[in-house]
Amino acid sequence: MTDIVEAAWHKILATVGMPTRPEGSPLLEPFTAVVRAAHAEPLLRRLHPWTGMWELHFSRCTELRPTWDIPYTGTLRDGRYHVEGPHRSSPRIAETDSVKTALAMVIDRLPPGCGPAFVGTDVEQKPQSHRKRVQVDLS
Repeated sequence: MTDIVEAAWHKILATVGMPTRPEGSPLLEPFTAVVRAAHAEPLLRRLHPWTGMWELHFSRCTELRPTWDIPYTGTLRDGRYHVEGPHRSSPRIAETDSVKTALAMVIDRLPPGCGPAFVGTDVEQKPQSHRKRVQVDLS
C-alpha cells in the first residue's frame, strides 16, 4: 500500500461515524460499518478510497480522475447496502442486508490484476497504446 492510499484510508476512517448534522443520519451507522469492513479487506485496502453520497468508491489510481472501473457500495435508507457500478450509469448489481456480502460482490468484480493503486492519474496508468489519440486540426 502506498503512503497516499494509506493516508486516504486514514482520513476516511478518522471522520467516518462523525455526524455532520446535530440530528445525525440513519445512514451513518451502516456507512461506518461498510468503511471499516472494506478497510479490513486486503484487496480493497490496496485501492484508493473515496466517498460521496453515502457511497464508498475505489480507484486504481491515486489522483483525480478516479478509474471508474470498480463497483462501489453504499447504504440505503433502511440500513441495508447496495452494490453498483462500475459506472454511475451501470444498473444496480444488488441490494443486501450484509456488509460482508456487499463487499464480497465488489471483490468478485475487481478487474484482473487490480491493485495496488497506481500513484498518478488514470491517464498515466494506461499504457500509451490504450490512450485515446486526439487529432487537432490547426488549419
